[in-house]
Amino acid sequence: MRSVNECFDNVKEDYFKFLNKEKILGKSKAEKIKSLKKIYIPISFWIENKYKKKGETLILGFSGGQGSGKTTVTGILKIILKKFFKRRIHVSSIDDFYKTLEDRNKISNKIHPLLKTRGVPGTHDINLVKNFFNIIRKKKFKKIKLPKFEKAMDNRLEKKYWFNIKQKPEIVILEGWCVGARPQSNSLIRKPVNVLEKYEDRDLIWRKYVNEKLKKEYKKLFAMIDHFIFIKIPNFNMVFKWRFLQENKLKKRSHLKKKTMSFHEIKRFIMFYQRITLQMTKDLSKSASIVMLLKKNHEIKKILFKS
Repeated sequence: MRSVNECFDNVKEDYFKFLNKEKILGKSKAEKIKSLKKIYIPISFWIENKYKKKGETLILGFSGGQGSGKTTVTGILKIILKKFFKRRIHVSSIDDFYKTLEDRNKISNKIHPLLKTRGVPGTHDINLVKNFFNIIRKKKFKKIKLPKFEKAMDNRLEKKYWFNIKQKPEIVILEGWCVGARPQSNSLIRKPVNVLEKYEDRDLIWRKYVNEKLKKEYKKLFAMIDHFIFIKIPNFNMVFKWRFLQENKLKKRSHLKKKTMSFHEIKRFIMFYQRITLQMTKDLSKSASIVMLLKKNHEIKKILFKS
């Protein structure tokens, strides 16, 4: 059986390159080595075992509050699973499946103005994700194109920029803040969790619409996922802090002249996510196969393997 040390020697160079590219600074080399050995490699071994047990494409859901580090963690897992375990792996972000700006404008005019803002269930094209999952479940795989969303433009890119999946993946990770979210009871829906809900959704139309989406389309989609991995944030206040850092990163990276969000815009934006993020912290902490506990300094305190 292959060991953690063998895996470490095999992937360490790519791991450090990736951290530099992602500008993960502020941590000593010793801390980075410890994270690789104690967190990312054990999770990768767990994924490999689940894949072998299933014997066909394994679909994983990966979620956590905004700015919790989902993209970084999945990027590291991809390196290990590809390089050491030689697996064909595809990581999809649920963000890439957002409905076009035109479609969101239509539903915001027809149902509620808050639906123009991307993020909540009901603003994704769930049929595109389900279609992808159905294709990879079939014995005969046909190549597929998957959408790509540009956040700085707040719109889906043209088809020529989409992801080309030419070979059937052995492991698929769907990452996103609401992956695995469950609906709430009507009594919980009635009570506003912030000023956005209190003053801009007085009649509960937006909240009820989002909740109905979780009860139906999203429930069907999440039922297609084999296992969930969840990053548990210490509290919701950290979402604002981390999202602010993320926005600054986006500002530096974006090749477009489109402006990114200001301090007050971020504050308002995360209110759209608050209700579901808080509910997911309760639900996924119990139901996810792996729970990663985050500290306030953004470091992973420990990982809990539940199944």
